[in-house]
Amino acid sequence: MKTRTLAVSGIVGALYVAVTIVLAPFSFGNLQFRLAEVFNHLVVFNKKYFAGIVVGVFVSNLLLSNVGPLDLVFGVGHTIISLSLTIFLARKVTSPVKRMMVSTAVFTCTMGIIAWQLQLVLGFPFWITWGYLAISEFVVMAIGIPLMSALNKRLPLSKMI
Repeated sequence: MKTRTLAVSGIVGALYVAVTIVLAPFSFGNLQFRLAEVFNHLVVFNKKYFAGIVVGVFVSNLLLSNVGPLDLVFGVGHTIISLSLTIFLARKVTSPVKRMMVSTAVFTCTMGIIAWQLQLVLGFPFWITWGYLAISEFVVMAIGIPLMSALNKRLPLSKMI
């Protein structure tokens, strides 16, 4: 891994953790508005952002999760699966906005993984929890589309890493 890629990955991971810490009361539970999830859109600009996002999720869950070590497995696993699906499904889509729409759909649908975790650990009802999680993830990711589009106009995100 190049030094620049490593440095940018570290910055992305640190930003993910910082945003999650600042908004911790809204970042966990059966209704999660984890604003740091906006960083998931970075992989539509360059798949090299993958590692920084995964590290950010791991550290955030390690430091703040109220469901213990299983959040490291389910939360990080969810991120790895969703980022991988996004990269795979969006590879033939040329518009960054449309790729972020793909990312939003993928992350929204795969929140079933987190609902399953919350059912196992906290006894939450699976379908209701999945519905709440899907809605909250959709809202955050949808808000992220114009934010990341504006950021990409200022900084060429595909070339930053």
